[in-house]
Amino acid sequence: MQFGIFSVGDVTTDPTNGTTPTEHERIKAMVRIALKAEEVGLDVFATGEHHNPPFVPSSPTTMLGYIAAQTSKIILSTSTTLITTNDPVKIAEDFAMLQHLADGRVDLMMGRGNTGPVYPWFGEDIRQGIPLAIEKYALLRRLWREDVVDWSGKFRTPLQGFTSTPRPLDGVPPFVWHGSIRSPEIAEQAAFYGDGFFANHIFWPTSHFQQLIQFYRQRFEHYGHGAADQAIVGLGGQAFIRPRSQDAWKEFRPYFDNAPVYGHGPTLEEFTDQTPLTVGSPQEVIDKTLTFRENFGDYQRQLFLMDHAGLPLKTVLEQLDLLGSEVVPVLRKELDSMRPAHVPEAPTHASLASSLVEVSE
Repeated sequence: MQFGIFSVGDVTTDPTNGTTPTEHERIKAMVRIALKAEEVGLDVFATGEHHNPPFVPSSPTTMLGYIAAQTSKIILSTSTTLITTNDPVKIAEDFAMLQHLADGRVDLMMGRGNTGPVYPWFGEDIRQGIPLAIEKYALLRRLWREDVVDWSGKFRTPLQGFTSTPRPLDGVPPFVWHGSIRSPEIAEQAAFYGDGFFANHIFWPTSHFQQLIQFYRQRFEHYGHGAADQAIVGLGGQAFIRPRSQDAWKEFRPYFDNAPVYGHGPTLEEFTDQTPLTVGSPQEVIDKTLTFRENFGDYQRQLFLMDHAGLPLKTVLEQLDLLGSEVVPVLRKELDSMRPAHVPEAPTHASLASSLVEVSE
């Protein structure tokens, strides 16, 4: 079981004192958070990809490459790589390069994003979002797995005798998760290829994501990749932790009430009741996160959103201390003890390389 954090890289005013970090400060804070994640024993740091204010992570591989040089264990990932508006050739080359620099500690999550205007900025039509995702990913897979590619499609110029460089480290492409909050077509795509499916269920009710994940598991089995309960599932989550529950509620409430993504809507009490958001003590976070397995079955990756809504860096680092020292060790022990032997662990570069050697032998 892998545990980690993901960041959307928002630049948000702190509602308690009216201060807003600069883009430079926010970028540096994200790096500090990633280093702290490794320090406290987390497995994964993931960054989003955005090309519009108030977000800063427009170049995930640049940021992850910088972090790779300062870490040695943590897996570096994206919480969204915009497959619809990026060129598959550039994705193939950028992430293969990052693989080499990070000695294989790289995977990525494909997504369509939730910002409509980004499509015309990159010359695409949002009405073609699903076909773009399907065609571009099919090409990306070939670029990573075939030394010479001849290809033609609807959404880009043809390729003739093209070789993407550098080639993936050890001949093993980065593992791909497909992220979605609403589209069964993306769950189908993940299942077809035997890739991972990441349900970032931080906003919508559990019942919605139960249906989406169940569909992915059924189709994963249909395509012959294994039993439904062997499908590779990742989940999102949110938490604000303090040693005392009442302190957590008091401190987080102004951030929640004013957050651009959900402020001025449901109350904090309503939102925590209806979504995975947990505000409280380490034990309360443990207890609620353990219910995810009851709702979705055994899964391989759990990522928490911890650094949004204007929370100051000092507070985020304190959250990571509690997550790494008091929450994750218990969750890891409990969830690993309940996982049946036939359910796989989360893929890593080492495990994928080992599987490739076994197949070649």
